[in-house]
Amino acid sequence: MDDKLRRIYVPMTETGFYILFCLQKESHGYNITQKVKELTKGQVVISPGTMYGTLSKMEKDGLIVFSHEEEKRKIYQITEIGREILEIELRRIERLYQNSKEDV
Repeated sequence: MDDKLRRIYVPMTETGFYILFCLQKESHGYNITQKVKELTKGQVVISPGTMYGTLSKMEKDGLIVFSHEEEKRKIYQITEIGREILEIELRRIERLYQNSKEDV
């Protein structure tokens, strides 16, 4: 994996994390927005501008790829590089969680 991508995406923003997490299954922007609201019980709401800006950047950087179009909606899916970035971030979050349980 490109070190530049690692520096850009790790640590990830919460929005970026949820978008990449949701794209483990093919999806479109609006569906991701709804899934994130559901997962976070409404605590994280991704605006359309943020959603489509992030999708565009992740596609340009090779983390996701356009799959096809359905009813004028672009369907995206995660790439192998995206999966690597997501795994790194999940391990980082897990480490933070485990460390937070330790006595200081």
